[in-house]
Amino acid sequence: MHSVVMESLEEYLSGVLAPAARRVIEAHLYACPECREEVRGMEDIAQLFDSLRADEPVRPSLGFYAGVMRQVEVERPAPTLAGLFALDFTFGRRLVFASLLTLAVLGSYFVSRETDYSPGPSPEFVMAQDHTSAGPDRDHMLVTLTSYDER
Repeated sequence: MHSVVMESLEEYLSGVLAPAARRVIEAHLYACPECREEVRGMEDIAQLFDSLRADEPVRPSLGFYAGVMRQVEVERPAPTLAGLFALDFTFGRRLVFASLLTLAVLGSYFVSRETDYSPGPSPEFVMAQDHTSAGPDRDHMLVTLTSYDER
């Protein structure tokens, strides 16, 4: 559809368009079969919608609104403490996934930023150490190994 018709189409179809603008659109519609067919289709649809409109307004019965309010009050569940922890299954899965992802990101951050960790001597090195000049002191070596395992 051309811009001449598109700019004022709603006003043209509702019949509130100024006479000068209406003549311009009708002249375009006379010359353009594509726009004429499009406007004719829109007028047909508007007539169909008008045929659906009721002749007289529908009025509900006197007790209709009171019945609706009673039904709303009956169906409203009372809040419970368990209801606070009742989660939708999909929401629970997403929450668990987000928690695990956060834990993995934070764990990898802390592991990559660890600078104070020194690996220390290996157990073989500790066992091979000679703490006295006469030979390895067995009790001292066991204490050293025990303190190594506690780190």
